[in-house]
Amino acid sequence: IPAPTTLAIFLACLFPGAHGQTPRAFQESTIPFEVLSQEQVYSLAQPSLFQEQLNHSESISGSASSEPPLLPVCVKPADIRHIFKYINTIVSCTIFIVGIIGNSTLLRIIYKNKCMRNGPNVLIASLALGDLLYILIALPINVYKLLAKDWPFGVQVCKLVPFIQKASVGITVLSLCALSIDRYRAVASWSRIQGIGIPMWKAVEVMLIWAVAIVLAVPEAIAFEMVELSYWEQHLWVCMLASEQKSSFMMFYRDVKDWWLFGFYFCLPLICTGIFYTLMSCEMLSKRNGMRTALNDHMKRRREVAKTVFCLVVIFALCWLPLHLSRILKKTIYDQTDPNRCELLSFLLVMDYFGINMASLNSCINPVALYFVSRKFKNCFQSCLCCWCQRSALSITPTDDKGSVGKWKANGQELGLDRSSSRLSNKYSSS
Repeated sequence: IPAPTTLAIFLACLFPGAHGQTPRAFQESTIPFEVLSQEQVYSLAQPSLFQEQLNHSESISGSASSEPPLLPVCVKPADIRHIFKYINTIVSCTIFIVGIIGNSTLLRIIYKNKCMRNGPNVLIASLALGDLLYILIALPINVYKLLAKDWPFGVQVCKLVPFIQKASVGITVLSLCALSIDRYRAVASWSRIQGIGIPMWKAVEVMLIWAVAIVLAVPEAIAFEMVELSYWEQHLWVCMLASEQKSSFMMFYRDVKDWWLFGFYFCLPLICTGIFYTLMSCEMLSKRNGMRTALNDHMKRRREVAKTVFCLVVIFALCWLPLHLSRILKKTIYDQTDPNRCELLSFLLVMDYFGINMASLNSCINPVALYFVSRKFKNCFQSCLCCWCQRSALSITPTDDKGSVGKWKANGQELGLDRSSSRLSNKYSSS
């Protein structure tokens, strides 16, 4: 085995978890693998790659009588399949636990605390709800799919899983764009004090975001089908992007899907954030001398929210860049007739799995980022988690004076948070 190929297999073992996020963004990968035994270790992780192995092998065997095989085998079978499955399961379970705790806690904070119910936070809650929907439904099915080889859930679930995944990404993208626009509007109208509560137009905006994300995810449900494959005397049913579609629009969607995903689901939030944050900076510089001293604290809070939104966009870009870059490289520079394609194939394979792992983190990392970036969210997270810990301790131990005092202190801290927020709101309203 060539040294770069061996290194690629080793790195693929170190960056597992490929199927925790596979159908959301990459299950329909189009890497052609020339020989069945070449990627035996990865065929169970990505059945679409595995189907292309079969198709290309048949074409080679069919033309063997007229001309010799085009290219040699890149990689011989490697016995790392079980290690890959186990580590991938651990990574997926970690994402599941962190995502459930973080996103559910974030939703509870925004729902329980009146001071947290405002326009930007309702968009952040929309982000958390979309991620929670994916983690609860799609992630466990993906783990089972990797471990069990076959697809036992039927064609309805086969269409539902990629639909939920694409809708979740669409909710994230559109919510980040809406947050960037909202921060520009907040800075442009710096003299307007924002009250507590969710405006009606903001609720309508969230409903429109979900509606558009769902509509854009419909082609995924149409395109995915159950396909029967014969693999080494085994007949397997896999859920994948069908090579033949029923309509011309779906054939067009299949051909341009990689560019569509890169443009809308990756470039759009970055361009939107860049434009509106540039306008926001110009607005703040032009009105810097005219801002009143009484509103300094108010503007500091808005700057903190703007910094939080910018951090979420940067995290989104870092999580999804390797995956989209791998897709674009396969579309542009990979050539199956190139004699030197084997090293590039190994590099793209490692990049695929690393990108899929990075993309899967986006479902659970937003609450963690909010904890470290925003002081307000950090205080609320600590208060909420401590409240849960105290309740569990009180349910185990008998009620006594100490227990009642601890409970009174916890409630007092929460009330103190609400009172301080109310005093700040009254202060700015009176000013």
